[in-house]
Amino acid sequence: MSETNTRLLVVDDEPIVGKRLKQVFGKIGFEIETYTDSSAALAAMAAKSFDIVITDLKMEGIDGIEVLKRVRVMNPETRVIIITGYASADTAELAEQQGVFAFLAKPFRLDELKQVIQRAIEAPRVKE
Repeated sequence: MSETNTRLLVVDDEPIVGKRLKQVFGKIGFEIETYTDSSAALAAMAAKSFDIVITDLKMEGIDGIEVLKRVRVMNPETRVIIITGYASADTAELAEQQGVFAFLAKPFRLDELKQVIQRAIEAPRVKE
């Protein structure tokens, strides 16, 4: 995994998700920031760029689809992975239309998320 210097942002209203992902991905060399508040996460994204954003779908205030839309505007190169306990064909389709990189249903396995992140790192970047 070429994770050195890969900047990862996690936004999930369940603190345990961010804490767990920070432990796992921090240990293998990612630069990672976690947020339970989507507004604070968006402020962080406006201040600096991230390679990958992992966002929960259902959150108070700004939901995962809105986070995805705003990331696409701020930095089209950023890969967005949506995680959710409320997966449906409609939300997956909406996320695809907005340019999501991957859509994972909770509970997901860490190795499954690692594989998705590895694909996101290796995927060619779109030049606009």
